Amino acid sequence: MAANTLPPCYGIIPARYASTRFPGKPLVDILGKPMFRHVFERASRCPALKQVVLATDDERIVAAAREHGVPVVMTAAAHASGTDRVNEAAALLGVPDDAVVVNVQGDEPALDPAMISQLVAPFADPAVACATLAHPIGPERAAHPDQVKVVFTAAGDALYFSRAAIPHPRGADGAGFYGHIGMYAYRRRTLARFTALPQGRLERRESLEQLRLLENGIPIRVVLTEQGTRGVDRPEDVAAVAAMLAE
Repeated sequence: MAANTLPPCYGIIPARYASTRFPGKPLVDILGKPMFRHVFERASRCPALKQVVLATDDERIVAAAREHGVPVVMTAAAHASGTDRVNEAAALLGVPDDAVVVNVQGDEPALDPAMISQLVAPFADPAVACATLAHPIGPERAAHPDQVKVVFTAAGDALYFSRAAIPHPRGADGAGFYGHIGMYAYRRRTLARFTALPQGRLERRESLEQLRLLENGIPIRVVLTEQGTRGVDRPEDVAAVAAMLAE
């Protein structure tokens, strides 16, 4: 493949029925469609994606996907994370080693397709193995442990992700925080390597899966975006997201 040419990109939407906080979340109705259908439609509008597929472990989701004309693959129920499910789906689909796999979060029905285009753009550089998104946040948001923060090199590769407010604003005005947006793209071979690695010490300490990559010397390119996200974590989030989509 010639340098500066974007490789084929595939979007895979992991959709698990059993959720502690919100069982059956992928099937929740939002403006007359199940949530996964909104995510699929949004991701399919990204011109960079060659194919978008739903990956699930539940026959109810498979049946609903077929009813709504959404391509779907059945994966194992035992996966510890959505990343593992995406890796199995990529294998089932025969995604080539140098192609790019985007883990499209299944609880982001208001996803802006432009964010996926921004996320995969760095893969025109053959040296990029993995990429994710971040955006500027204020000190109040940075203080919240649910908001993951990231610091990165001058070249844009992640140095560290943390639930703590990093960098610590000692003697500074508190500006300069970047909030991590949990959307990832991987070379297929990098995704396979990632899921084969054991959990790392820092990953367990922070409960942040992406630290496994950094602990094993796999660089993560951080792409800055002005776009934000509004996901569905709990049932009470549905009304707000529905209002956004209705606009």
